Formats: sequence, structure tokens, C-alpha cells
Amino acid sequence: MRKVYIDSVVPGTKLAKAVFGPEGRILLGEGAELNEHFLEKLKVNGIAEVFIYDDISRDIEIKDVVCDNIRIEAKMLVKNQMEGYASSKAIDDLRINELVSAIIEELLSNDDILINLSDIKSVDDYTFEHSVNVCIFSLITGIGIGYNASRLKDLGMGALLHDIGKLKIPEKILKKPSQLTGEEFETIKKHTFYGYEILKGNSNISMLSAYIALGHHERYDGSGYPLQLKGENIQRYARIVAIADVYDALTSNRVYRKKLKPHEVVEYISSLSAYHFDKEIVDIFMRYIAIYPIGTGVVLSTNEIGIVVRVNRNIPSRPVIRVIRNEKKELIDHYYEIDLAKRINVHIMDSCEL
Repeated sequence: MRKVYIDSVVPGTKLAKAVFGPEGRILLGEGAELNEHFLEKLKVNGIAEVFIYDDISRDIEIKDVVCDNIRIEAKMLVKNQMEGYASSKAIDDLRINELVSAIIEELLSNDDILINLSDIKSVDDYTFEHSVNVCIFSLITGIGIGYNASRLKDLGMGALLHDIGKLKIPEKILKKPSQLTGEEFETIKKHTFYGYEILKGNSNISMLSAYIALGHHERYDGSGYPLQLKGENIQRYARIVAIADVYDALTSNRVYRKKLKPHEVVEYISSLSAYHFDKEIVDIFMRYIAIYPIGTGVVLSTNEIGIVVRVNRNIPSRPVIRVIRNEKKELIDHYYEIDLAKRINVHIMDSCEL
């Protein structure tokens, strides 16, 4: 299987992973044949990409680090909390605690955690899906640091709710398709204070978790907001979530821009290490990133084109590639695989659509 943009799907192609709608229900199940009607249905629901079965990606399995059921339930919980808070003024801390515990359990049971960007995101539900991803990425980093269960719980709860303050930001600003004015950006920045106030008012959510909402936009060099804190003065959980937040945001489609490729985001975050981010935490975070995720199309230095079939954990920039087109870009009859960890004279030039 592999992930492709809907606009490039040929009618008759089979769906390799179920697609879920805004309310957590299945829009289309695995194995569905994608005709014009189904493709339009997905587009209307803000789905830009799908996983498909085809010949060039045969035998490729792309696993998420967290199962669909937990991911969808967590998304719906965040959505319900943010949409229902105005009327109830209550945080379902018990359910949040249970879900974060379930995510931690899944991650700890995974022998080979790898962020492979295998979730299907909807532009319309970005805030909620983003919150779940930031929670997962932050917990993976916390596991890499060696946090115990209690610390992981505090980190996960704060990460899942890091953007809850946005419920007090006007939707027309949150979803504005063009650049924000200075005044609008000042309004957006207030979500950090709002989130902190909401969370610290709950006796079952620790102050460490609440501080994540306040501090996840602080930057190591003092250039962030809202308090312009520097270095070690920024609480460590907030430093973790800051990296996860930027990584997921830049690898997601937004109403005002297209997503960046994972290797571009890795390069960007690495370049800001020790300036915007804590370099020690960046180094740990990067251990768990698939720079070229499984199923990604790549252009090799030989001008051949292939698809990533496996990631070499020790050398993530040099995965195993299934070559499908020759140097003239012609589809070849018999695909073959090369391990870039062993073929040091060949390297990836860029990722590409297949």
C-alpha cells in the first residue's frame, strides 16, 4: 500500500485503509473501489489523501504507532471538549486520563516505534487531529528520554490539550486562508493563556500539564511567546511539545498552505536546534522519525525512481528502495530493491509523487 493524493487516484483503485469522517464514523472501508462518487465524497469531507493498493506498492505494509480506534476516540474526545466547553465549562479529565494511558500502553508495547505519518488528516478537523498527533509524538519522545509512567501521563495529558485555549479564538481567525494581520496574530497568541487558565482550574490535571498549554510556543532563544522565556526557564514538557507541535503542523495541509515533506521538516527543525528548540530533545525526537516514510516515492542520484519499502533505523536517510522506473523514467517490467545503507554510491535526491 501507499498514500497518494486523491486528485491522482484513478477510478477503480482499491482503498487500502478505512477513511473516517468528522464524527469518527467510517466514510469508506478498506477494500472499497474508489469511483468518481466516492472520490467526490472524500473531497467534500476535507480528505486530501488516501492509502491505496497497487502493483508498485505490493507487499508494503504501513503501520500506525497507535491503532485507529484509539486515535479516532482521542480525536473525538478533543473535539467534544473544545466544542462543548463553552456550555459545560468542564473537562472530562477521567476519560482523558484513560485515553492517554491507552496511548502510552500501545506505544510501550511497540518494539520498534517509528513516526511514519500514516494517519489520514482532514483539513476541516486539523485542530483535533493535530492535538492527537502532538500527544503521540510527545509521548514517543518522553519514552525516548526515559520518563516513568507518571511523567508520561502528565506529558500526554498536557500535549493532548495543548491547544484547548483555541476554543476561545474566533473561528474566522483560526481558519483564515490568508496571512494574519498583526492584530489577529496577537489574538491567536492568547490561546496559550486561555489554555493554561482552563487546565489549571481542574484539580485532576497537574500544573505540569497545564503549563504545556502556556509554554508550547516559547522558544529556546527567547523569541517565542507569551512570556519570551529562554532555555532552561522553559518547562521541559513544553520544550518537548514545542518540537512535536511544529513537526506535525509543517507536515500537515492547512487552509493557507500545502504541507512540507518530512525530510524538509527534519532539516528545518534540525537547523533551528539550540536556537528555537532544545537540541538534546530534538536529537531524541529525530531518532523516531522516518525521514522518508514507508510508501514514499523517491528520486535517486542514478535518476531512477522508486518507493520506500523499509526504513533503516540506524541510518534513516538511507532506506530500502524498490526501483520501479529506470534512469529514463520508464516503468520497468521487473522491480528490484536496493538497500541504500549498503549502496553508499547511491543516495536520495528528493521525494516525489509516483
